[in-house]
Amino acid sequence: MSPWEGVLVFVAGVLAGGINSVVGSGTLITFPVLLAVGYPPVVANISNGMGLVPGSVSGAIGYRDQLVGQRTRLLRLGAASTTGGIIGAILLLVLPSSAFEAIVPVLIAIALILVVAQPWLARKLAERQAERHPHGGVGLLAAVFVVGVYGGYFGAAQGILLMGIMGILLQESLQRVNAIKNVLAAVVNLASGLVFVFVADVAWWAFALIAVGSTIGGVIGAKVGKKLSPTVLRGVIVVVGTAAIVQLLLK
Repeated sequence: MSPWEGVLVFVAGVLAGGINSVVGSGTLITFPVLLAVGYPPVVANISNGMGLVPGSVSGAIGYRDQLVGQRTRLLRLGAASTTGGIIGAILLLVLPSSAFEAIVPVLIAIALILVVAQPWLARKLAERQAERHPHGGVGLLAAVFVVGVYGGYFGAAQGILLMGIMGILLQESLQRVNAIKNVLAAVVNLASGLVFVFVADVAWWAFALIAVGSTIGGVIGAKVGKKLSPTVLRGVIVVVGTAAIVQLLLK
């Protein structure tokens, strides 16, 4: 990797960290950049996922005030994300790299519909159920596990998927849901990364540049994201998610 390519990877890491902190889908910036500078797809995917962990952590720290009172929920959902991330990492090593390509745009589109319809759907659920499970119940646990498997395998837009699901199944503000999303994304990437360290090839320079860049981006993204109203935040999610779908379909 030349110095200029290194700068490009670093800048992509900053942008990805910022976008992941606010919405998700930062992988759709860094992954194509790693491919463009010459890394094979699987190596790029692995190095990218590991490099984005510090960014998710810094984003979660930036949202720490929104995590107050959510310890039990984080432990429950974090366990599901960890298990899913490990399974997803194993699938990446044994399945063809194109296995999820066809379904990814569909998953993102469903997530966007859930995000847009979240206020209406949440009201309808509240009307049907006098008391919902404070942590989302078995349904949310299963959904977070499935997203964790996907995140460990590829990870593009896993944040949007989490926001869509949790926004409906949890009685929380979108900002508090976003804070949980940052923690779960970090957990998934860390769990899958630990698997990859021992059994797969990692491009360590690419990992280091993305890690530093995403850490900076995560801090910036948290500062910006916390100032957005729920309506504006939903709008940002829809714009980023739509761009992700277009990019994946044109790839």
